[in-house]
Amino acid sequence: MMPKDQRVFTKEFKLEAVQLAQKSGKPQAQIARDLGIADSTLHHWCKEFSKAGERAFPGSGNPPASEEEMRRLRRENELLRQERDVLKKASHLLAQPALRYQFIAEHASQYPVSTMCRVLEVSVSGYYSWRGREPSAHEQEDGELAREISRLFHAFRGVYGSPRIHAELRSRGIRCSRERTARLMREMELCAKAKRNKPVGTRRRVGVTPAPNLLGRSFTAQAPNTKWVSDTTFVWTNEGWLYVAVILDLFSRLVVGWAMGEHNDEQLVSLALEMALLHRDPPTEMLLHSDQGSPYTSQGYQSKLAERGIVVSMSRVGDCYDNAAMESFFSTLKGECVDRTRFSTRLEARQTIFEYLECFYNRVRRHSTLAYISPVEFEQQNCSLPSSSSPK
Repeated sequence: MMPKDQRVFTKEFKLEAVQLAQKSGKPQAQIARDLGIADSTLHHWCKEFSKAGERAFPGSGNPPASEEEMRRLRRENELLRQERDVLKKASHLLAQPALRYQFIAEHASQYPVSTMCRVLEVSVSGYYSWRGREPSAHEQEDGELAREISRLFHAFRGVYGSPRIHAELRSRGIRCSRERTARLMREMELCAKAKRNKPVGTRRRVGVTPAPNLLGRSFTAQAPNTKWVSDTTFVWTNEGWLYVAVILDLFSRLVVGWAMGEHNDEQLVSLALEMALLHRDPPTEMLLHSDQGSPYTSQGYQSKLAERGIVVSMSRVGDCYDNAAMESFFSTLKGECVDRTRFSTRLEARQTIFEYLECFYNRVRRHSTLAYISPVEFEQQNCSLPSSSSPK
């Protein structure tokens, strides 16, 4: 058998290949294939460069057509730089062909039209055909509306679907149908993160007689401070579990009390209750619903409720529907806040959840149960509660 010809490469070629592997963003195996070399060869060059830097590759080699290789690499580097710039500037706003064409026209002096068409997946002929006619009024309106939708989607943390985006547009005096909003969001691939609900079992304290279910799955209230619901959930961090207790007013879905700690115990739920009582001044015989977990049936917690004349209601064991409002809230908290971050510490999780509850959920987030306005705004429109948005 005749031996295969062994290619020899200059130091410059190797340096350019390493730079391409480090900066192009492409997989190393793909770059090796593009250069016509073995994966192991490129890997060896990268490893040698990482150790010696510019002093790597002392041998000069004697490759055929090395200048041609160098020119090809420089062209490819420039092309990759242009492609990265186009993608960075275009991002996901350009899902509609008309918007892609508009972007190409605006940047034709900076990048080759053929490169932008390839990156944005439109044909060159389609672009020049578009340039030969004026965009219709509807296309122009879609473009402006798409930009505003994208701005609102990211301003509200990427958790709003088309119903809430549509409500936000209407509140700003922008008239459009919900179907049009949904279509533009689909075209721009703007989708609220799917929620994940993880039911948590309840441990009832032995020897304790639970309160009856007086709420009866009636999750509406005619006035504030007449029906509260409470529950706890947990959040994983690299330091271990962080437990979160929350009290919700069914009138406005406002979080009136919350607490976070390392243990799901009487102290945790008592702190949430103390915050709620500090922020609000509920009348006697207000209903407070929870599950039959040991923190809620503890003697200390029950004594605090009795002192304020609060009527206790409890769900049946293992029936999440008896406290569906809280389950829905925790699903929202997990989907829009907790599941989007991997927390290193409990402190980091506390700060993130605090900011979500107090800065976003209560005051900004549009609630579907409240005709798409925030809990604070709902209370401001329907009653006079100066303490509903800030503690005493």
